[in-house]
Amino acid sequence: MRSHTQTQLPGSSAVHGTPPVLVGRGLIKTYDTQRALDGVNIEIGAGDAVAIVGPSGSGKSTLLHVLAGILPSDAGEVLLAGRRIDQLGEGPRSELRRTQFGFVFQSGMLVAELTAQENAALPLLLGGASRSSAMAAALEWLDKLGLAGKEKRLPGQLSGGEAQRVAIARALAHRPSVIFADEPTGALDTRTGAETMRALLDAAAETNAAVVVVTHDTDIAESMPRTVSMRDGRVQL
Repeated sequence: MRSHTQTQLPGSSAVHGTPPVLVGRGLIKTYDTQRALDGVNIEIGAGDAVAIVGPSGSGKSTLLHVLAGILPSDAGEVLLAGRRIDQLGEGPRSELRRTQFGFVFQSGMLVAELTAQENAALPLLLGGASRSSAMAAALEWLDKLGLAGKEKRLPGQLSGGEAQRVAIARALAHRPSVIFADEPTGALDTRTGAETMRALLDAAAETNAAVVVVTHDTDIAESMPRTVSMRDGRVQL
């Protein structure tokens, strides 16, 4: 697998002549006496697709959560489009996650009482968009992801792969800069997982969104354009 440090990452200004969309510098995060992140540097460019891999406890999920503003780091900095976001308060970070970031989790985390279309529209509705425009955007992405005709189904009426595609539509509906996916295929069989990842990458490419995926699946990791390997809280060289 390929791994890269900050100065080696495709998507950096040295490669494309433009600044990266998301940067982590010197990131440190400690739980009790265990250092989950030990000075991590990473750069992710617009349209980049990165798999973060490593054994359990290596720090990969912590890195995703720190980059996404879900967890604060103890030291270091996180920049989105050149702006530091690690120093923001919880309110601004919450707004950032709702407007600039999209999320796909292992279980999908769909709202059971909402239809597929309502689930996909949820970030837009929470952001203040009109119901009509939010539902129209959700329907557009559901159609692109092969879910035409299933927009009125509840999550319990969808297969695992279909539910994950709804989660992808939800992540993309507000056209974020970065999509974070934490073990997005962990609950799926191999074929459905591969199809789901392809759907995610193809859909993200339409909006030039960067994709950051944490995965244990070596097949998924090897299918990604870039792989960053972690161990003991550090990026492996």
